[in-house]
Amino acid sequence: MSSLLSTLKPPHGSRSSRKRLGRGIGSGLGKTAGRGQKGQSSRTGKSKGIKRGFEGGQMPLQRRLPKRGFINPFRRDPSIINIRDLARFEAGAVVGPEELLAAKLVPTTRHGVKLLAVGELEHAITIRVHACSMAAMQKVQAAGGTVELLDLGQPRAAGCETD
Repeated sequence: MSSLLSTLKPPHGSRSSRKRLGRGIGSGLGKTAGRGQKGQSSRTGKSKGIKRGFEGGQMPLQRRLPKRGFINPFRRDPSIINIRDLARFEAGAVVGPEELLAAKLVPTTRHGVKLLAVGELEHAITIRVHACSMAAMQKVQAAGGTVELLDLGQPRAAGCETD
């Protein structure tokens, strides 16, 4: 058995020796080592690549175009919950942000939770959220439930009025 293992070889053509660059004219890859004459591709460091958006020294497109708009660093996007998602809770339940997070109905409560009026509610529950649409509040009250609005409790940006 050992004689067979010692005779194993990789299939013909599956292994090739590495290119020996810059080893004289006779090798076929001497002098410029396969990089051609002059220019960016012949220089060292080309293997790392050029930076994204680099246009050969010309002013790149992202710097030629005007910048417009404004990104508000204080923007808050509340997590959205619809009335149809509340049907899984039993009648008379008190549902707050913690329960919604535990039920995986909202990804986060960092910027609050807002209740919207998509769907119907058949039984009365108490829902505690940070914001609520008027239509959603009417639907919950029509089913005999109540909506309690919570304060987000986050510090406001300088210069903003308090509610």
